[in-house]
Amino acid sequence: MADVVIRNGKIIDGAGNPWYHGDVAVSGGVITAVGEVRESASTVIDAQGMCVCPGFIDMHSHPDLTLFYKDVEDYKLRQGVTTEVGGNCGFTAAPLSEATGDDLQRYTAFITPPKGVTWEWRTFGEYLMAVEESRPATNLAPLVGQGTVRIAVMGFQERAPSSDEIRQMQELVREAMEAGAFGISTGLIYVPGAYAETEEIAAMAQVASRFGGFYATHMRNEGDHLMESIQETLTIGREANLPVQISHHKATGSRNHGKVTQSLELIAEARRQGMDVTVDQYPYAAASTTLQAILPPWAQEGGVDRIVSRLQDPETRGVIESELLNENGEIRTGGVLADILITSAKSEANQRFAGHTIGEISDVKNSSPVNTALNLLVEDRCAVGMVIFSMDEEDVRTVMASPHTMIGSDGLFQLGNPHPRIYGTYPRVLGRYVREEGVLTLEEAVRKMTSFPAQRLGLHNKGTLRPGADADIVVFDPDTVVDRGTFRDPNQYPVGIEHVLVNGRVSVSEGRFTGETAGRVLRKGR
Repeated sequence: MADVVIRNGKIIDGAGNPWYHGDVAVSGGVITAVGEVRESASTVIDAQGMCVCPGFIDMHSHPDLTLFYKDVEDYKLRQGVTTEVGGNCGFTAAPLSEATGDDLQRYTAFITPPKGVTWEWRTFGEYLMAVEESRPATNLAPLVGQGTVRIAVMGFQERAPSSDEIRQMQELVREAMEAGAFGISTGLIYVPGAYAETEEIAAMAQVASRFGGFYATHMRNEGDHLMESIQETLTIGREANLPVQISHHKATGSRNHGKVTQSLELIAEARRQGMDVTVDQYPYAAASTTLQAILPPWAQEGGVDRIVSRLQDPETRGVIESELLNENGEIRTGGVLADILITSAKSEANQRFAGHTIGEISDVKNSSPVNTALNLLVEDRCAVGMVIFSMDEEDVRTVMASPHTMIGSDGLFQLGNPHPRIYGTYPRVLGRYVREEGVLTLEEAVRKMTSFPAQRLGLHNKGTLRPGADADIVVFDPDTVVDRGTFRDPNQYPVGIEHVLVNGRVSVSEGRFTGETAGRVLRKGR
């Protein structure tokens, strides 16, 4: 007798093949049969009229701290995600040093849940053990963040590292790779990643390369200097001799819309020359990050305390204000300052502004958008999240249609008014871009969510429906599946994701979270 049998479904195997009618049997956390299954099971799921496919692998996610917050465990499961790649954009929860650990905690305060995070680990391996002990809802495939590594050795100093500091950082990367990291990530638009030169990054990536890892990057610039940033990324990949993953590929700022056609051709040319480079994308025309990112990098040197001090000094603040907007009237990450939507704030006084724009808050405070934004950073000591509208919808479709693109949510869970991608990324692709707009076929969309990211990660037992593979499975209704959250009302679960299995355990049944948390920490090569 099998543990679970899913009957009468449209099997989408994850490899891009056309769907076919069949059943799936699961025992001991493994798929034991696909096709015609005659054996009985203790749990039978009728998938008549629905699709059965591998669990979705979120190639670009930020679950690193939220995994410990047990008040919210189903926001990824209920959109079909069974595995998350954490540690993106240069930031992970480890390694920590005694000297600068508090700096990292202050920096990540805008995405730190109100309880569950102890920060009792120091090494990357200790952090992964803490995740395992917490019984995560999804599988975690960790990356080690170059930014976190640099903070552990140098804090938020804006300077080149000494040769000894390079060795210390390489040692931390080595420890993380030995603990099971799948690669190294950078966030070169953020500090302290913005302070690192190309050769410093390549020196870290070379360590990951020796362990078979890959290099994932939030590039140095996704707007005016998009092409130069891609060239830097390719240089790092070549110098370190490892595969490259360009995170959340896009072109930000109104004057850069349309550039993705050129950037994708640059990536295609690199592949023709033999370089393993791919990209991921979330299906929205707005980004989300810390409000601190609007500041010029020099103003963020030294960490949160120094930032607040600068913003409280009239002369320094004046210089910051003069550099905040470009000649097009947009902030450096693209988008109009007044249109920024606040997602979260730490102080009780400012939590009421979650879900409101800087422009709307400015009207309430009788202040300019620049003053409003900078005052929020001071009042909440930079622990403010934002959604920024900086992209073009046609670019989203263009990137999605590329054969080199896989899907990632870039989800930052925040209490308040988070980006709707935290609940709806995968159903949005299946509902809007497959069923309604025909940007992708159903089989190709599932491939971009399953076997393609599994291939990048080297997770050969995930991403396809076949006997012997891990039983991470999604059952969804192709006629109804879609996201429901909006930017003003994001905290809504999608519809159409009916059943989700993680390692053979039913975590979502008839669209509802069962309370079953069967995720594991995945380790490179194990």
